[in-house]
Amino acid sequence: MQCWGLTDPGCVRKQNQDTYLIQQLDRNTVVCVVCDGMGGAKSGNVASSLAADVFVQEVQRSWHGNMDREKTDQVLRSAVKLANFTVFDQARQFAEFEGMGTTLVAVLVHGRRVTAVNVGDSRAYSVDSDGIQQITRDHSVVQMMVERGEISKEQARTYPGKNLITRAIGTEPIVECDIFHREMDRGDYLLLCSDGLSNTMDEQEMLFEVVHGVKKEHCCQRLLNIAKNRGAPDNVTSVLVMI
Repeated sequence: MQCWGLTDPGCVRKQNQDTYLIQQLDRNTVVCVVCDGMGGAKSGNVASSLAADVFVQEVQRSWHGNMDREKTDQVLRSAVKLANFTVFDQARQFAEFEGMGTTLVAVLVHGRRVTAVNVGDSRAYSVDSDGIQQITRDHSVVQMMVERGEISKEQARTYPGKNLITRAIGTEPIVECDIFHREMDRGDYLLLCSDGLSNTMDEQEMLFEVVHGVKKEHCCQRLLNIAKNRGAPDNVTSVLVMI
């Protein structure tokens, strides 16, 4: 298993409020997380880095290699709960952090078993012989509209208010996360990203760069270059995992 990650402010924002972490738990297990902060120039950065740190530390503390699916889910839910409480508590204690929050998407990869968790609209994709598929489900207003049949998936990409999310880490005392499971084969890929990437590239473009790029360790840089060539109005973050 190999992992790579990259984050960049993009072409417009002065500060990068995205955070990513990759942590090896044992020789056969890794946890990766991407957070996209919000809430002002200072507090968005605090929210994303705090949530990512707390989440990874709690997974690292609680997870063991012999855990079944149910226990693994419990570990991830508990890590999200602790990350949410920590960000919410900081926002409540310090005026300069009031209203801060962050998205969170993470995968725990144990051998070929993948467990993904998300809050907000940062995404996890699987890339395999069948193509590319979004694993997670966005917690956003436009996703709700797509599911109700009010707009198409293609229209959602440019719909006004597409960045309005319905769940975030740290904005409420309790938050609900979603858990997803995949069994993957050796040579398959996972791609995690903030909306700064998914809003500037479609899935087929991501698929091409992951599958056909000559050096996988340069894939995140190629994705960033494409986003920046298109103006990259937001911070851009991606993590690639090769199973």
